[in-house]
Amino acid sequence: MILALDQGTSSSRAIIFNKNKQIVASAQLEFTQIYPQTAWVEHNPREIWNSQLTVAQQALKNANLIAADIAAIGITNQRETTIVWDKTTGEAIYNAIVWQDRRTADICERLRAEGWEEYIRENTGLVLDAYFSATKISWILENVTGARAKAEAGELCFGTVDSWLLYKLTNGVVHSTDYSNASRTMLFNINTLTWDEKLLNVLNIPKNMLPSVQNNAHNFGHTAPEHLGAAVKIAGMAGDQQAALFGQGCYERGQAKNTYGTGCFMLMNTDELKHSKNGLISTIAWRIGDKTTYALEGSVFIAGAAIQWLRDGLQIINNAAQSAQMARSLPDNGGVYLVPAFAGLAAPYWDMYARGAIFGLTRGTTSAHLVRAALESLAYQTKDVLMAMAQDADTELACLRADGGASANEFLMQWQADVLRCTVEVPPVVETTALGAAYLAGLQVGFWNWDELKANFSHFQTYQPQNNLDTVEKCYHYWQKAVKRSLQWID
Repeated sequence: MILALDQGTSSSRAIIFNKNKQIVASAQLEFTQIYPQTAWVEHNPREIWNSQLTVAQQALKNANLIAADIAAIGITNQRETTIVWDKTTGEAIYNAIVWQDRRTADICERLRAEGWEEYIRENTGLVLDAYFSATKISWILENVTGARAKAEAGELCFGTVDSWLLYKLTNGVVHSTDYSNASRTMLFNINTLTWDEKLLNVLNIPKNMLPSVQNNAHNFGHTAPEHLGAAVKIAGMAGDQQAALFGQGCYERGQAKNTYGTGCFMLMNTDELKHSKNGLISTIAWRIGDKTTYALEGSVFIAGAAIQWLRDGLQIINNAAQSAQMARSLPDNGGVYLVPAFAGLAAPYWDMYARGAIFGLTRGTTSAHLVRAALESLAYQTKDVLMAMAQDADTELACLRADGGASANEFLMQWQADVLRCTVEVPPVVETTALGAAYLAGLQVGFWNWDELKANFSHFQTYQPQNNLDTVEKCYHYWQKAVKRSLQWID
């Protein structure tokens, strides 16, 4: 068996796959979301670690397996989220600053004013934004008492969540990351495949804090025996969206997937490095052997999180599954549009100062209209990204492969096909993020070979465009109008 550890933004999961790529057992735990101030988002690193270890142990128990039954572990994780910890104690010196957090927008503005925007785009493939790890590290070093001195003395480690889990699983023996996660820090040069000295200097980040960078399929080390009952090889690692691209079988140039999770992320395999002219990100998809594969990516900050907001914030649904039923209860959206810019807008707008807004409210608006507007917003945001991606890649997408929790929402998937005017395919295993991590680990230890990974890649549900084109185009027109009115809301 292969054990995949899938550490997400709102929960930690562990999934065990057999040789036939089927799920044998799984376990999942949600953990605390911390909001200290407006637009700040944090996680407790110890809670991340404890929840991930707990579900790994629970998945083994659920499958009636022991550690010796696991050929290898693959790790996948929420990206960009930043943790800094003490080398001696192994404890974080501050909460994890989550990718959604906007507190470092002013640092980004300073870098922009100093003329770093183009350098960052050309050398990291990223846009200058508070989304990425670099400015979060800088903030911790400047704002946590004693952090700067400890960092300069070589006493601190930085890591994205993959590095944190690897460090904890190996009891501090291994401080490494992989190419996909490194490429999301805004500190890694994707041309030279090294940490960028100029960016480290301008942000005053000591290089000794940084993890070593390894291939995505690599022998990272072994778990300490006490965690799972015996030492288990850790052999694969990738950021969640690159893992999903791998798990969806998008191994060839031009193949694309969209993951509907807390955020919404579309990646297209470009094989070679391509720089975007339309606000997309150039990123490393994976590196296996001596081959580096690149991708174009468009990110939507708020996707499934909008449905969580309906459940927890407005309390107008009891669970995510209820949203499809409520949306279907209406003949149309009633002219209501929700722009879920709760943390600004990502591609292709990249507006840190946009904020969420609802347009088209009338006396006839009901809670069902708000639910439908939230679901439709996922499809519209995906179309925004796809249009930019098609221009950069100079190709039209005939099919989009969808995964993540919201891909089980049939209303959303049908509306997505209608809006995109192309086929949307949902695979048998919608948790392709975990599957991708499992594939990488399995490939490294010989559990699977390339032919086995590529074989029998079938889909259980296909959605074709059905709605009238004029109706869809009208809805998209009003969506674009709504987005324009939400931009630059914060002065």
